[in-house]
Amino acid sequence: MANDRYIRNDLSAWLGEELRRVRLAAGYHSQDQLAHKLGFDRTVITKIETGKRPASDDAARVLVTTFPGLAGGRFAELSEIARRERGVIPGWFADWIEAERMATVIKMWEPLLVPGLLQTPEYARALFIAWQTAGTEDELEGLLSTRMARQAIFDRAGPPKFWAVIDETALHRRIGGPKVMRDQLLKLVELSERPRIAVHVIPADAGAHIGLLGAFAIADFDDDTADIVYMESPDEGHSTRNPATVAKVNLIFDTLRSEALPRGASRDLIVKVAEERWT
Repeated sequence: MANDRYIRNDLSAWLGEELRRVRLAAGYHSQDQLAHKLGFDRTVITKIETGKRPASDDAARVLVTTFPGLAGGRFAELSEIARRERGVIPGWFADWIEAERMATVIKMWEPLLVPGLLQTPEYARALFIAWQTAGTEDELEGLLSTRMARQAIFDRAGPPKFWAVIDETALHRRIGGPKVMRDQLLKLVELSERPRIAVHVIPADAGAHIGLLGAFAIADFDDDTADIVYMESPDEGHSTRNPATVAKVNLIFDTLRSEALPRGASRDLIVKVAEERWT
């Protein structure tokens, strides 16, 4: 189980943890130090970091000026959404979101879709609409903004090493229309050219393979923190640090990666599908 101070079940708490992270990274070892620097009462920082109260417009504006990359540069926007709707990050997903942020290596397998950390806003929006996840447009925007903010891990100093293995089926599945698909596949190509992001595709002619049992992700850490596996289901996902499960899923991932095309050949296939199917 993750340390209790990392467990959060809504957008307000996630933003609070992001503020705490950048505060410590900037050398402000107490909330008092930062509050004094910004001219705030300490309780303003305390309530934001604990998720009890999202940042006000004024507080968010000052914090974004001080920490431009806070929450992927979207702290003010997400704080406004949190104030309006208290957008929900499900409790069962909280451990995994923290794992993404703290991990040094992330490995993902997806048999049906482009992984969330690599999705464009339009692709993600089409999925949320299809899943009927949000009841209102504001809730939809909250979910979308939260998903996009998670991708900020790739732009930070010292980003994690990220391996994604995707079944070719995901490249052909129409999500949101031809333009959405083309833009999504070209985004995959762009991201795969980053030195710390590897995207591999298992070609359709590989036939049946062990990955068809379902999607999963693995987070590895440099310190003594136990590795964690996240597995999806039709209802809700499940995270576990059970060593036997982690070892088994790691073996499955290695098997899938061995059956996938190399990085260059995977890029070529993605470009081909984008140009021939989605143009």
